[in-house]
Amino acid sequence: MVITETVNLPPGDVEVIVLQTVDSTETPKRRTKIKALQNWVDQTQPVPADFDPEQAKWEYLKGKHNL
Repeated sequence: MVITETVNLPPGDVEVIVLQTVDSTETPKRRTKIKALQNWVDQTQPVPADFDPEQAKWEYLKGKHNL
């Protein structure tokens, strides 16, 4: 995974959550350049058009930290 944006974080372990968005006007491309992940990508469903990534992050963090 390559992060092209500047990230202002101190060195150390991080937790990465991968969210894939799909433009509803085109057929989603379900290919990845990371061969080890291709089988996993093939078994997943595209994100619905009304998917809210901020809400998904919040729901994940609430569950993780028992909020």
